[in-house]
Amino acid sequence: MQTKPIQSIIILGGGTAGWLAANHLAINLKPKERQGVKITVIESPDTPTIGVGEGTVPLMRNTLKEFGISEEKFIKECDVSFKQGIQFDNWMKPVDGKMHSYYHPFDYPILDNDSVAAWLQNPVMPFAHAMSRQALLCDNHKSPKAITDPEYAGQAAYGYHLDAYKFSDLLKHHAIENLGVEHLVSHIEDVTLTDSGEINSLISLQGDVFNADFYLDCSGFCSRLLGQALNIPFIEKSDVLFVDKALAIQVPYDSEQPKLPSSTIATACDAGWIWDIALPTRRGIGHVFSSKHCTLDKAKATLAKYLNTSVDEINPRLIDMKIGHREKFWHKNCVAIGLSQGFVEPLEATGLLAFDATAKLLAKSFPTNTSQLAAAEKRYNSYVDGLWQGVINFIKMHYAVSDRDDTAFWRDNRDTVSWPLELQEKLEHWRTHIPSLYDFERGFDAFRLENYLYVLYGMNYPTEIGDTAYRYQAPENASKQFELIQNHALKLSDYLEDNLTVINKIKQFGLSKV
Repeated sequence: MQTKPIQSIIILGGGTAGWLAANHLAINLKPKERQGVKITVIESPDTPTIGVGEGTVPLMRNTLKEFGISEEKFIKECDVSFKQGIQFDNWMKPVDGKMHSYYHPFDYPILDNDSVAAWLQNPVMPFAHAMSRQALLCDNHKSPKAITDPEYAGQAAYGYHLDAYKFSDLLKHHAIENLGVEHLVSHIEDVTLTDSGEINSLISLQGDVFNADFYLDCSGFCSRLLGQALNIPFIEKSDVLFVDKALAIQVPYDSEQPKLPSSTIATACDAGWIWDIALPTRRGIGHVFSSKHCTLDKAKATLAKYLNTSVDEINPRLIDMKIGHREKFWHKNCVAIGLSQGFVEPLEATGLLAFDATAKLLAKSFPTNTSQLAAAEKRYNSYVDGLWQGVINFIKMHYAVSDRDDTAFWRDNRDTVSWPLELQEKLEHWRTHIPSLYDFERGFDAFRLENYLYVLYGMNYPTEIGDTAYRYQAPENASKQFELIQNHALKLSDYLEDNLTVINKIKQFGLSKV
């Protein structure tokens, strides 16, 4: 095939994935400055945004800053509140009649093996409270930043809760107005291929023909390009991750708005779990569940009970989720980003995390001409496949290490038959060894050592280090060290205002740009 420069890119589908990809590509390829590079997003006029992802991890701060989007503008326009982690309720059996609860915070101050060993030998307080200041901040609904902190800076690590529709709209307007991305509204009816099996053109319902050198498939679960046109198979993972449906609802505040939690609340149920995300103007709540273990009527009843209302009073939106990922993510001149690439349940904000990370990877390594396509495809597929295997392992671990056995859903999740082999081997190793950096060899893993430590020991994983305790240099007076962290957390909590107060002040006074 004749080598030629890649001068045009078509992104099929908007939504959060499409517009994240458009911004990443535009920032790196600079269509405004570089002659010949053209990025076009084609959106269908009648395709709704799925809109499940309303929570992010701290990576999104870096992304928005790189895009050149003002954090103040983002907070004001996208109904944003601050997120400092996830509060997991009811994922273990009750203790002394009290619901089990733990945090997976975003701050990782002293997560070294020596400190973990000291905690395992004397767990004087919950793991997240011993290792991080952030658990106490979440207890008290505190903001991670003060009003005097500059944009994208804070006293603790943070991501966001946001309105997914408004966020997509912000990304769209920024890409078009500031980065030179073109936007077309058209329903694509057909896709033509070249003799060598590459995408040649997209043809609209009206007969318009759109050509580009490279294509991004951001068309959602249908995967119009990579799946349908290029026939890349979808690898089901529903035998590992059972949750495959969601009932989503937006809930207004009754009267006076309560304090905004600084964490997503994830409450485990008989056949899944419920997310509860507090935005400044409403709550986003959803019950994700396994259709193999729960009927739709039962799922609605569970959601209604959580909302303290009757089934007749709610009208949630049902979302069918395809659990798994494509066999490949890049094929010839096409890459899938977003739901067309893969999806697992929204636990740990995996959706937006994968969309953002894989779009950034593509933009940072984008080839300049067609002779580089094959090598770039191989590298990208290797990295992204590793990311998805890591995501699946991490999400499954939340269920696998639970001691709940009250329903078939939890018993089936605890059955090692449903565990990926890699997860089985690691959990077996971690019964006698504290997880270390050497257990995470993939450089593109979304979840790494710190994430695993918070979840494992938040859920009381039984690592027995009796025979290997001599390997760890436990800090002198380790319990004193944990107390010092909590004293620091108390001072920080006294200094910081609550989440809602800071959000309201930002809306009124703005943020420092320095």
